[in-house]
Order: sequence, then structure tokens, then C-alpha cells
Amino acid sequence: MATSIIAVAVLSAMTVTQKSVQVSRQAFHTSQATFLLEEGAEAVRIVRDNGWASISGLTAGTEYYPTFSGGTWSLSSALNIVGIFTRTVSVEAVDRDDATSDITSSGGTDDPETKLVTVSVSWQEGGMTVEKSLQFYLMNIF
Repeated sequence: MATSIIAVAVLSAMTVTQKSVQVSRQAFHTSQATFLLEEGAEAVRIVRDNGWASISGLTAGTEYYPTFSGGTWSLSSALNIVGIFTRTVSVEAVDRDDATSDITSSGGTDDPETKLVTVSVSWQEGGMTVEKSLQFYLMNIF
């Protein structure tokens, strides 16, 4: 009887420990992904600062990969994996309302000086693909 109680207690402790390690790893990966999202957004801003044509010339809906080489950031169509993470950047055109100049989701006039940027980070976790993304508007400020 005592052996059965001890066996159940040990197995329960092992299960709790295994689950806590899994949750801890997921939190760690989510934290890393958040930093990669922020770095990706900063990389896109640096590309913009180096010349708006580098942003305006991107094809809408196409995935690009931030790459750091030669002392600066660029956006490349070549796959770039950071550890277990795949980070992508895509841009979309932005329309503005003709009367108010507010950004609108439909109708309006294309604003070539503004783009909607989406930075995404994905990785495999427990047999599933996890993805986090960050969207922001980028304007030609120069």
C-alpha cells in the first residue's frame, strides 16, 4: 500500500515538473519572438531611413526577410532563419479617404508615401507552428 502511494506521488511530481518545464520553454520562446518582432520593426525603419525606394519598391503581399550585413539592415527574398525562428516582413499599400485624408480600408486614393508593414515571427513548439506578428504604418518622412 505504501509503495503504491509513493509511486503515485512520484509520478504526479514528475508530471507537474514536465508540464512546468514545457510552460517555461514556451514563455522563453515567446519572449525571444517578441524581441525579434521589435528588432524586425527597427530593421524596417532603418531600411526606410536608408532610402524610401527600398520600401516603396517592395512587392505588396510578398514575404521578405530582414538581413543584417555590411553594417546595415536590408530586406531580402532569401530565407533567413534565426535559431528556431523564421522572421518575415511584408508590406501593403495604404489608401486614404479623399475628403479627410484618413487611412481607409476600402476606397480612397493610394498613398505612395505610406505603407502598412507586418513583421511576423514563427517557430515550431510542441508539434505546432506558433506565430506572432506586429503591424504598423511606415511613412516616408524624408
